This record gives sequence, structure tokens and C-alpha cells, in this order.
Amino acid sequence: MASSHSHTLFMFIFNFLLFSIPITSSINSFSENLLETITMTRMEKTSHLHFYFQDKLSGKNPTAMKIIGNGFGFGTTFMIDDALTQGPERDSKVVGRAQGTYAMAAQNDMALLMVVTFGFTEGKYNGSSISMVGRNHVVDDVREMPIVGGSGLFRGYALAHTVWFDPKTGDASVEYNVSVIHF
Repeated sequence: MASSHSHTLFMFIFNFLLFSIPITSSINSFSENLLETITMTRMEKTSHLHFYFQDKLSGKNPTAMKIIGNGFGFGTTFMIDDALTQGPERDSKVVGRAQGTYAMAAQNDMALLMVVTFGFTEGKYNGSSISMVGRNHVVDDVREMPIVGGSGLFRGYALAHTVWFDPKTGDASVEYNVSVIHF
């Protein structure tokens, strides 16, 4: 959406400059340089992000907390502030936080509705975030969920894979492979 508005604004300014001012070699050169600069900065890139989501419901400092519902049945909803780590181990280096909610969204199946923002605190993505909203059918080995936005012009998808799950506590380590397209 923002991209089409930016393009429309650019075309208006470009046409105004091109047709309102008598064309001289310096103006023509200016408009060509401006067009080339904008085109080069708007080239689409694909980045692959790989991290682990540490969901902890047990212990003194849980990172996921039930906010409504009984057990793990339909409608049960959790608020999360989970560490994102480089490796599957809980003590692996933290590279960000997963913040949002997930809820049991299926009456007769193990499917969550995930509404999560991944905020990065390390490396070249420090200060950036991506937002994921989608169905997580947790019994599948690998699940695909859409990346719907973030800071900047992100779009893409996330593949989730549960590395380990403790059915007694609900604690889990989930691997995420995320592909984002951005400018």
C-alpha cells in the first residue's frame, strides 16, 4: 500500500519537474540521476533469518502466560515475551524477543492462531522487527505462516519446526526459518 502511494508521489514530482521547467541538459541530467537513485534504493532483496523461539510456561519466570481458558483446550490464549536465540538450547545467545499472543483456535485439532512480532536486538537486524499472523498446526513437523509486515517494507513467510516439547510443562523450543522480501 505504502509502495503504490510512494510511487504515485514520485511520478507526480518527476512529471512536475520534467514538464514544468524548461528542459535543459542539467535538468534532464538531474531527473535521470534522481530516477536512477530511487530505483537503486528500491531494489527488492530477500533475506533468510534463522532463530529459535524459547516458549517457557513453567518455573519462576515464565515467558508465556495463560490469560484465558482451561488446560490447553479450544479458546485457551497465552500472552508471550519469549527469547529468540541462535540455537535450540535455552542458554543460547539471545538475538531478540517474540512478543504477542497465541490461542487454541481449533475445536477438534491442535492448531494455534499466532499473532507475534519478532523484534531483533543483535546483528544487522538490530532494531528491526517482523510481524507474523497465521495458523500454526502444531502437529505438523513443519508449519508455514505468513509474515504480514514489520518495520520497513517486509513481506514473506515463516517455517516453524518444533525441536523439543515437554508435555508436562508445556515448555518448547521451536526453530524458525524466515524468508523476508524487503527494499
